Amino acid sequence: MNFCPRLPAVHPNTARPPVALVTGASSGIGLAAAQALLERGFTVVGAARRQEPMAPLVPAGLQPLALDLAEPASIAAAAERLAQDHPGGIDLLVNNAGYGVYGSVEETPLAVARRQFEVNLFGLADLTQRLLPAMRQRRSGRIINVSSMGGRIYAPLGAWYHASKHALEGWSDCLRLELADFGIHVVVVQPGIIRTNFAETMQEPLLERSGNGPYGQLTKILLEGFADIYDARRSSSPNLVGRTIAAAACAAHPRSRYVVGYLARPLLLVRNLLGDRIYDSLTMANFRRR
Repeated sequence: MNFCPRLPAVHPNTARPPVALVTGASSGIGLAAAQALLERGFTVVGAARRQEPMAPLVPAGLQPLALDLAEPASIAAAAERLAQDHPGGIDLLVNNAGYGVYGSVEETPLAVARRQFEVNLFGLADLTQRLLPAMRQRRSGRIINVSSMGGRIYAPLGAWYHASKHALEGWSDCLRLELADFGIHVVVVQPGIIRTNFAETMQEPLLERSGNGPYGQLTKILLEGFADIYDARRSSSPNLVGRTIAAAACAAHPRSRYVVGYLARPLLLVRNLLGDRIYDSLTMANFRRR
């Protein structure tokens, strides 16, 4: 087993392994991160709405925890359970749970948009607020927020998803500054195109909202593009992101951002170098070529 070196995240007065909480641990990046952290010697609590998919990791030490970030009562109950099971507090919080709402701005109900922010930002923030006091009091801890390359770039029909990830990026930057004097590191991970169920779960709602109206042709082209870039031969394994999260968790001096996965680096480079008009033109030209 590849143990982490002793981290600042570990309580200085105990020899216990560091305790990590990973949200959205039932599939994809969250499940891969939980496994990678277990292999590094962490005590891992896997939080998700569905418990069954985490069962294979229970023999390895995973502790399942029910959590729905869209429900404040569920967040409060999970925090209370964590306080009971781990009175020393959580050393590492991996805010991974999230999903993507796609559809035109005109046709996406605001109730749907609000739920997107409830899960991707406000529920995450609620959980973080509940776990921060213990980290701050002992002046150690680490928070890893799984954003997306979509937190820096944008595409048509993804306004609410991109907005939630852009918000998470800014929120994380402010949090990093606020917690620096308390010995707490805040890290953002920006995955690119990863082989998860992201594309499948967004497809049907997107078609229902925008598939037959004025944005129908754009919707068709977007789905064709998603099918292409999420092809298994191109997209990256969630294990790559899981290992990156574990590396950020174990680094003595972690970077503020980790870019990982197919298309992430080139697209972020293009976005950073070009102005809005050129980036817009290149993005829409790619759609029109299909």
